[in-house]
Amino acid sequence: MREAKPNLYEGMYVLSAALSEDARNKALDKIRTGITSRGGEIVKIHDQGRRRLAYQIDGHREGNYFVIYFNLKPSGVTELWQEYGLNEDLVRFITLRVDDVMEKIEFKVLEEQE
Repeated sequence: MREAKPNLYEGMYVLSAALSEDARNKALDKIRTGITSRGGEIVKIHDQGRRRLAYQIDGHREGNYFVIYFNLKPSGVTELWQEYGLNEDLVRFITLRVDDVMEKIEFKVLEEQE
């Protein structure tokens, strides 16, 4: 059986807004280490900053958003998801297979509720 080749993935991670800057950096390092320890390669990281969530998640109303592009074998992604489920600092995450790395990411501003 042939070993699967690495794919390009886009992962969006929402870290708890309650984390200090040091704790946030450690949580991000944990995500990066999870990728590289499985033979993956980080291609680009977009720090989207602190943003209000569209809806409350487990008591969180805000989060720190990061988008990470990385190369990894498909079996490694499954292992990452299991690890992410145990990470209390991670409010939400999603991983998608993509063809290209976006050089710039912009979020639309949600309309303010009156």
